[in-house]
Amino acid sequence: MTIRITSAFAAVCVLVFSASIAEAQQRPLAAVPLSIPPADIATPPGLPQVGKWMIARDGSVAHWLGERVDGKMLHEPINVILIDGASTTADQARRTLTAAATKAGYPVRFGHSTGYRGFIGGSVYGQLPQGRDDAFSNRIFEETNNHGRIFGPHAYEGGFVFVGAFSREAVDFLRDPPHRYASFKQARDNFAAELTAHTAFRPAGMAPLDNAISGNPDITTGDHDGLAVVLKLDAAQKP
Repeated sequence: MTIRITSAFAAVCVLVFSASIAEAQQRPLAAVPLSIPPADIATPPGLPQVGKWMIARDGSVAHWLGERVDGKMLHEPINVILIDGASTTADQARRTLTAAATKAGYPVRFGHSTGYRGFIGGSVYGQLPQGRDDAFSNRIFEETNNHGRIFGPHAYEGGFVFVGAFSREAVDFLRDPPHRYASFKQARDNFAAELTAHTAFRPAGMAPLDNAISGNPDITTGDHDGLAVVLKLDAAQKP
């Protein structure tokens, strides 16, 4: 039997998916105290403490909308660290980050779950971008894309530090669910490469966060290798 996908059917799929995302975003953040276990905090050299995971609305480790890989829950690791040594205020750092992501081909796009948080240097930060269903993404959500949420800025040694969680999702409206996890490494590496190619952020190595899970019967981190790419904007540079 041959199944024909009409433009009307595809539009219905998009509307259904958009409605489910919008409904999720209308629910307020859970009012729970966030106590990060010491085992979930990394201290990479030359950087403040960094939470190993993106934090969900209820304070638990985010797990890619409940998707399972090989029958295991998929925890979402922090895999990007950005250091802004040029901005002088937190507001300027946020504007600089958003402008740089846009230049790198990762503008703010709708169609993604939100309400996440990240831990830096003893504090918990809400996500950027801050829209109801927005993320930084290199494609529209109806297509296979790399997307991420970024947390901060955290003031540190005269500059500001952000952390981010980036992932690649494969989109196919013939499947249920149509949006599925594809890779953490591909999204991390592409975001870093595009930021380097199109902005003044420069590679500053890889930070070991010890947040790759293997051999666990219940939890996985997919293809993540436990490292966060570090990119830095020096004081003398312009974004």
